[in-house]
Amino acid sequence: MRVELQNEEHCRYLRVYHYYRNLILSGQMKSETKLPSIRKGASELQMSRTTMENAYMLLAAEGYIVSRPQSGYYVTDIAEKQEEGRKIARRHVRKQENPVIYDFATSNVDKESFRFELWRRYMKSAMRQDERLLSYGEPQGEQEFREVLSEYIQKTRSVICSPDQIVIGAGIQSLLHILCPLNHKKRTVFFRDSEFVQGMTVFEDHNYRIAGSAEEEIGMYYVSPSQMTRFGGVMPIQERLELVGRAEKEHFLIIEDDYNSEFKYFQKPVPSLQGLSGGRNVIYLGTFSKMLLPSIRISYMILPPELMETYEKRKNNYNQTASKAEQIALTQFIRDGHLVSQTRKLRRLYAQKLKSLSCAVREVFGTDCQIKTGAAGTSLALTIPCTVNGKTLKEAARAEGMRLEILKETSSDITLVLSCSSIPVKDFLPACQLLKNISDNCCSFSASSDILS
Repeated sequence: MRVELQNEEHCRYLRVYHYYRNLILSGQMKSETKLPSIRKGASELQMSRTTMENAYMLLAAEGYIVSRPQSGYYVTDIAEKQEEGRKIARRHVRKQENPVIYDFATSNVDKESFRFELWRRYMKSAMRQDERLLSYGEPQGEQEFREVLSEYIQKTRSVICSPDQIVIGAGIQSLLHILCPLNHKKRTVFFRDSEFVQGMTVFEDHNYRIAGSAEEEIGMYYVSPSQMTRFGGVMPIQERLELVGRAEKEHFLIIEDDYNSEFKYFQKPVPSLQGLSGGRNVIYLGTFSKMLLPSIRISYMILPPELMETYEKRKNNYNQTASKAEQIALTQFIRDGHLVSQTRKLRRLYAQKLKSLSCAVREVFGTDCQIKTGAAGTSLALTIPCTVNGKTLKEAARAEGMRLEILKETSSDITLVLSCSSIPVKDFLPACQLLKNISDNCCSFSASSDILS
C-alpha cells in the first residue's frame, strides 16, 4: 500500500493523517480498531517512521486515536459520537413552514418608514473615523452620543438627566442584566404587563422574585406607561402622579420602559414618570428600534442618583454591547435633525395606516366585530365571533401564511391584536378577507364536529 502524494509541497505526515482520518470518519475503521505500529505503518505506506509518528501524534491530539502503553494505537469512538450528534441535530431541524404573507403579529417596522440611503451616508461617515474605530467602545456608551441623547430626550420626553446617568446597550434585555445587580434592597419586582416574559426571565436569572400583585411589598415596579395595552392604551397623568407618589412613600423603584412613547396620535404627549418624579426613584428605558430599524440595536437606560454610585463601581466590569460605529452615526443623525423629522414622519404614517386598517376590518367584518384603538402604538384590537380556541385559529392562519396574536378569548369570541406596521396598505383588504375566511372555516368545522359528536 502506498499513499499517493499529488503535491510534493504538502507535508507528508498531513497526507498520512488525512488518510487515516477519512478511514475513521467513513466508518471503515471502527472504534477499538488497532492501527499498525509506527514501524509497520511506515513500511506499508512507504513513509519514514518520523512521518508516521507525526501523523499519529496529530490524530491523537484531535481525538481520533488513543495511545495505550505497551499495546499501540487504537481508534476512538469519535466517529460514532459525531454520527449520533448528527442524528440528534436532524431530529431537531424545524419543519419548514409556509412563508408569512400577512404578519399581523409583527413588531417590525414599515418598509417605507426608513430612509436607508440617508442612514448609509451616516454609517459611511462613521466608518471613515479610523482612529476611533481601532478601540473598543466605552463601557457606558460613547460620551459624545450620550451628550446628544441627553439633550434630545430632555426636549422630547421631559426627562431629567445628565450624560453620565445614561448607559447604552444593545437592547433592553442587555441593560436589565446591568440593572439587576445594582439593586441591593428588596429583590421583588412587579410587572404591570404580566406577558413580558423576556424581562421576567432576566430578573429571575438574577434571583428576583416576581410579585403576583402590585399590593405586595416590592422593590421594583416595571411598567410601560406609553403602551399600557397591546393596542396603544396610555397611562393617564393622574395615575402617573399617583404611582410616582407611591414609589416615594413606599421606597421602591419604578422601571419606566417608555416603549412607543413617540407614537401618540390622538392626545397630547404625557410627561414621563421620570420627569414627574424629578429624576428620582425612576429608572428610564428607551430604544431606537421602532423609530429607526429593529436591526439597529441601540437602547439606553437612565439611572437615578441612588443607583449611580453602585454603577460607577461596577461599570468597568461590563463590555459595551451596542455597535460603536452605529453610535457615532446616530450621534450626527440626531444633531442634523433627522431623528425629529423621522419621528414626525412615522406618526403621520402609522396614524394613517391604523385608520386604513380599521376601515378595511369594518368593511370585511361589518357589524360582527368590535374594534378598539388606543391613543398610541401601531396596533388595534379586533374582537370577532369565534367558537374555536385561539391556538386552533393561530395554527389555521399560519397554514395560510398569516401570523396572528391572541389578546384574549371566551367560549363565543376571540380578541386579536392586529399590527399595521409591516403590511402595506394595499394588502389590508385581502388580508382581512383571508382572516375572515379562516375564522369562518374554523368555526364551521367546529360546529360540524359538535353535531357529529
